[in-house]
Amino acid sequence: MANVYLYALSTCVHCRNTRQFLDEKNIEYDYVYVDKLSGQEREKAIEEVRKYNPKLSFPTIVIDGDKTIVGLKQDEILEACGK
Repeated sequence: MANVYLYALSTCVHCRNTRQFLDEKNIEYDYVYVDKLSGQEREKAIEEVRKYNPKLSFPTIVIDGDKTIVGLKQDEILEACGK
């Protein structure tokens, strides 16, 4: 099973749709709403997202620490997760 981490914004419809898609496909994942963090926690999360996605756009999905998908690209997500 793939290790999936979602960086999202609580106000982003694409982020919400991505979470819904992952739930519907029974893909286990962890996530963080970057906009709900503050201080050092928020700075650290933004730094992490930039490492995977220099444009700092959301949603940013990191799979197994080395595969990054930006946006709700369903086919890419399924393939990367082995579904």
